[in-house]
Amino acid sequence: MKIKIVHTRIQYSIYIGLISMLLLTNCAKEAKKKLNTWTTYKADAKASSYSPLDQINVSNVAQLQNAWTFQTDDVPQGEDPISSQSNPIIIDGVLYANSAKQSVYAINAKTGEQIWKFKALEEGAPSAASRGVTYWEDGEDKRILYSAGNYLMAINAKTGELVPTFGEGGKVNLNVGVRDNPEEISVTLTTPGSIFKDLVIIGSRLPDFYGAPPGYVRAYNVKTGELAWTFHTIPHPGEPGYETWPPDAYKYAGGVNCWAGMSIDAERGMVYLALGSPSYDFYGADRIGANLYGNCVLALDATTGAYKWHFQAVHHDIWDYDLPAPPTLVTLQKDGKTIEAVTQTTKQGFVFILDRDTGEPIYPVEERKVPASNLPGEVAFETQPFPVKPKPFVKQFMTEDDLNNYSPEDHEAILKTFRSVRYEGLFTPPDLKGTLSLPATRGGANWGGSAYDPNTDYLYIRGNNLPEIQTIVDADKHFAAQNNTRFELGRVTYEKHCVACHGIEKQGMMADVPSLVDLKDKLSEREALQKIQQGGGKMPGYKGVITAQEERGIIAFLYNMKDATIDAPQIADDEEKPTRYMNITPYRTWSDPSGNPALKTPWATLNALNLSTGEYDWQIPLGNDEKLQEPGGPNTGLLGRSGPMVTAGGLVFISGAADKKLWAFDKKTGELVWEKELPAANNANVCSYVIDGKQYIALSVGGTKENPSGSIMTFALP
Repeated sequence: MKIKIVHTRIQYSIYIGLISMLLLTNCAKEAKKKLNTWTTYKADAKASSYSPLDQINVSNVAQLQNAWTFQTDDVPQGEDPISSQSNPIIIDGVLYANSAKQSVYAINAKTGEQIWKFKALEEGAPSAASRGVTYWEDGEDKRILYSAGNYLMAINAKTGELVPTFGEGGKVNLNVGVRDNPEEISVTLTTPGSIFKDLVIIGSRLPDFYGAPPGYVRAYNVKTGELAWTFHTIPHPGEPGYETWPPDAYKYAGGVNCWAGMSIDAERGMVYLALGSPSYDFYGADRIGANLYGNCVLALDATTGAYKWHFQAVHHDIWDYDLPAPPTLVTLQKDGKTIEAVTQTTKQGFVFILDRDTGEPIYPVEERKVPASNLPGEVAFETQPFPVKPKPFVKQFMTEDDLNNYSPEDHEAILKTFRSVRYEGLFTPPDLKGTLSLPATRGGANWGGSAYDPNTDYLYIRGNNLPEIQTIVDADKHFAAQNNTRFELGRVTYEKHCVACHGIEKQGMMADVPSLVDLKDKLSEREALQKIQQGGGKMPGYKGVITAQEERGIIAFLYNMKDATIDAPQIADDEEKPTRYMNITPYRTWSDPSGNPALKTPWATLNALNLSTGEYDWQIPLGNDEKLQEPGGPNTGLLGRSGPMVTAGGLVFISGAADKKLWAFDKKTGELVWEKELPAANNANVCSYVIDGKQYIALSVGGTKENPSGSIMTFALP
């Protein structure tokens, strides 16, 4: 009997011990889960941009102060400041982020002290816009997945060294396996890949021009770097969607790439992708048809890449209406039912809300007739999808009454333009007489995406109201060289590909586009050619899009070498050269002669959408140009590309406009409750994390004259 009692006590003790160990393990897991609150780009696999932290809230946010600032050190003093788009992630107290020059940093997230730095590019190699890194772990094997140049790399998260067993010495060449000769193309990533089990799923960044490669979606084994699957976004014979293109389009058509990002439903084992438009963006005579999977929300089996469903937001895109932001996975209440859905914001200012399993719209979507094209050879699609609900979050139609009037002369000039161009509202096709486009290439939503609050089922969206005037020309005639010099070929090549951003005088047309004046003092000819081929900053790589002769020509033009001659290209008498129409004024806000926006304010807004009702609770101007603000009037709003973050503390944080502000708004009312002027314009999404019970707000900030590399800044309560 005593033996039995002892045995029972032992069993009881073991049982209690096991229970205690289990509880401790679960507590440790929960503690780690709470610590790791921003573990991937845009917070989580659902691309929610939501923080469950509430220490910083509406009642105390006014007390926020700078906790620490980490200065990156990639750009030498005296060079032009650069802009960063990196959204940091935080794993076990370590903040991982990439700089605008594409180095990767591991930083103590509590103190701001550097742990290690990985230099991803060789000295002088061009850097491109990059929005973050990806983390994966299996036991003690912890890795950062990152892309720079045309390589996907695996970096040891503890040491900052390449993992030699991944690919070839830690790298995988992304040029390989995308139809075209890998020596003649440049495939890079803008948005970091997403993790599903032992796979990293990636999209691509490509030039938006004739001759671009296709934007295949691919998955690689995180451990080995081996290609696991490929999805042809321009379908091959026998694949669904092939019939929506001309028969041989899969051999020559390009684009349809996932540059904006994706989301993953781990329980369903599905990945949801936002796809861009086919190339060329503004003329599609060589791709008549709906062009699947261009401009689609595409759902695939994450394990195999098998097709699940698609929803096309634009048929046969001729407006550069890429899907500009990752799909966001949400839950909403409708007709007494709980619905798991995926939301997609667009450049047109639409929000499509789709069933996560089927892709069917939750709110009605109507196919409405749109204007026909007048361009020779072009066949615009007869209808386009319009959601009945929610309403657009940006302006989609304008009249003469919407034109600004800063002076009688300026007003008369834009009124004359308005009356001279073709304009029939949304989806007016590009036209030789010029076309007014609203929203335009930078309108509506942008790559920062939306933020979803799972506690309230609200979606927060940044919207831009920026019209453009499309100027369509026959490229070969318009850019015909006047003589047989390499310099002249370079001049017309520059005007064809570079003027839209860098300007006719090479001075730079936008805040984050560098001047090319005196380029010889900044880059060697070799470095400049590398940048043209591989891309840099906002510019995609043009390798394979322009010829080797055009490359030599543009170097001659940029470096003012006027004496070299070239042989004129020979065209056989019976060779029919297709007409290539181009929009030579894309990405430029329509402005009056004095440089003021032609459209009345607001030029940008922040919007709170109740997903369960399909109605907006509030909409406020976001950003302000004090010089153009009416006395006592509302803020003007300013163009911005980054997206919001919403928190359990009742706040929406957002930044990313030319006024260099970081704002916090009350998520219930849209009231501004805190703002901070930053050292430079921020062009990245905000994130939040907690260490030792203290919540931090963190973001990447662009470079300044004193520190051209930029920085990572954090804020916390005293």
